[in-house]
Amino acid sequence: MNWLPLLSAVLLYQGGAPTTPVDVGNRAQLFIDRRLVHQAPGVSFTLHPAKKHPANPLIRSGPDAASRVYLCGSVLYDEDENLFKMWYLGCNGELYATSRDGLRWENSKTCWTGFMFAAVWKDRDDPDPARRYKVIAWGPNAKGAKNTGYDPPIDTGYNTYVSPDGLQVTVHSREPICPHGDVIGGYYDRRLRLYVAFPKIMTQAMGFNRRCFYVTTSKDFDSWNPPQPAFVPDERDDAGSLARIEEARPILDVPDVAAYRRTEFYGVGVYQAESCTVAFPWLFTINGARRPGPQEGPGEVQLAVSCDLERWERPFRSPAIPRGKPGEWDCGFFETAAEAFRVGDEIRLYYSCTNHGHGHEKRAGGPAPDHVYGVGLATWQLDRFVSADAPAGGGVLATVPLVFDGRRLEFNARTRPGGKIRVTLCDLAGSPLAGWPTSEDVCGDSLRHTVVFGGRGDLETLARKPLTLRIELVDAELFSFAFR
Repeated sequence: MNWLPLLSAVLLYQGGAPTTPVDVGNRAQLFIDRRLVHQAPGVSFTLHPAKKHPANPLIRSGPDAASRVYLCGSVLYDEDENLFKMWYLGCNGELYATSRDGLRWENSKTCWTGFMFAAVWKDRDDPDPARRYKVIAWGPNAKGAKNTGYDPPIDTGYNTYVSPDGLQVTVHSREPICPHGDVIGGYYDRRLRLYVAFPKIMTQAMGFNRRCFYVTTSKDFDSWNPPQPAFVPDERDDAGSLARIEEARPILDVPDVAAYRRTEFYGVGVYQAESCTVAFPWLFTINGARRPGPQEGPGEVQLAVSCDLERWERPFRSPAIPRGKPGEWDCGFFETAAEAFRVGDEIRLYYSCTNHGHGHEKRAGGPAPDHVYGVGLATWQLDRFVSADAPAGGGVLATVPLVFDGRRLEFNARTRPGGKIRVTLCDLAGSPLAGWPTSEDVCGDSLRHTVVFGGRGDLETLARKPLTLRIELVDAELFSFAFR
C-alpha cells in the first residue's frame, strides 16, 4: 500500500455534532480529563505520580548484552489461570515470564525470535480458540518495507498476529497495518470497542525529523484506519528539555549540543479508565549524540488523556513515574508495558528503566560494569492520577450540564483534618434544584464516598434529567465522581 498520501494529509478532527448535556452514564469521571469542568474558582489541579514498589526492580539484569531486559511489551493478569503474564524484550528476542503475585517472576524463556515491541492481550470474546491472544508487533523479516539499516537489508513492518496460548503465533495481517517500523503499542479498547495501535512514525516537526506516535484503529482486527498523529512534540516539550537534561546530568556521558537539544516520543502505554483513556507517553530528551552512535539523553513517563483517541490533552508535563536519584536503577531511560491494568482497587503499571541514558550502550568499550537494566512496578490507588484541590480557604467546582444513569452519587476523595466537600444539585443555569438541599459534608479518605442530601441518597428520580453540580471543597482533594 502507498502510505504517503495518507501521512501527508493530516486531517483536523471531524467528529459529530457537539454534545450537551454530556452523558456521563454510570462511569467514573476523572479530573485528569477537565472537559466537564465549567468553572473552578479557588480550585487547582494536581498530578499524583505513581508509587514505586519497594521491591523494585522485580527483574534485574547487568550490562552484558545477553541479559539486558526492556519492558517494550505487555503485562496482564489472566483471570482464567490466576496468573500474571509478561512479554518483554531481551537482546535475543521476546521473552515470556509468569508470576502468581505479580512481584516474583519465574519461568522466563525466549518465546519469539524475529519479533520486537510486542503488544499482547487475551481476547476472551473471540469464538475461535486459535485467536485467543492478539498480538501487534514490529517484526523484522516480516512483511513490510526494506530496511537498509541492517546488513544485509531486511523487510520490517508493523503486523498483527494471533495465538491460542500467547506463545505460538501465526501472522494475521496480509500487509503491514501502517508504515515505518520500530516501537509500537496496542490494546483492545473495551469502551470504544476498537482494536488500537500506537506506531512510531518519523515526522517532521519544528525543524527535525522526530520520533512521533500515531494512532490507528480497527473494528475487526483486519482492516485498519489510516494512522493519525497522536503524540507530536510541541514547543512546551522543547522548552522543558534543558530542565530534564539538568535533572539527569550526572548520568549523561555526551556533551550537550544545543543544535541537537529537543524532545521526542519513544513509546506509549495506556490505562482504560471508565470514561476515558489515560496514556503514558515516553519522552526522550536529546542532549547530544555520539558519532558514530545513537543519540544520548534521559527518558521520562508522563500522562495524557483522551475520550475518543483522536484529541489528546497533556495538562501536565512532569513525571508520572518519579525518576530515581543518580545511580539508582531507574534514574535513566524509561519504557512501560503497553497497558496498565486494575488489580482490586490498585492500578498497576509495569515499567523498565536503566541507570544510564539512551546512548550509553554504544559507547566505546561497551556499557560500564555498573550499568543496570530492570523491570519494576508503579501503582496508583483507583483513579487517583489527578485531583481537584482546594485549600482551607475553600474553592468551588461547577460542572457543565450532565445527564446520568444510576441512583447515587459517589466521590473518590480525600479531606484533611477539618476539611470537607459538599455538593449542590443545580439546574442548567446554576440555581439549586427545588427539593434538594445542599449535601451533608463528605469527610475522610475513601474511594467511594456516598453523597447524601438531607438524608436522601437515592437520586433515581433525577436520572436522565439534565443538571449541573456545584461542588464546594475545603482542604480537600477530589479525584473523580460517578453516579452508580
